[in-house]
Amino acid sequence: MENVRRYRALASLCRQQAAYRPLQNWQLLGQAEHFEHLAEIALKAHFEACNAQREDDESAAAAWETSAAA
Repeated sequence: MENVRRYRALASLCRQQAAYRPLQNWQLLGQAEHFEHLAEIALKAHFEACNAQREDDESAAAAWETSAAA
């Protein structure tokens, strides 16, 4: 999650710089879009890892309950 914050902060910085540098406007906005894309990828990976761990925990609990009932 720390990487997501960093990417979003960098994107915000690029957008702020674009407001003050009209000659580099498109380049800076492109960089901002790139950092936002990286943030989305990192966020997606984080939630997929959390969901995978939760599914593993649920299946382990179900297996334990099944063996305890037998």
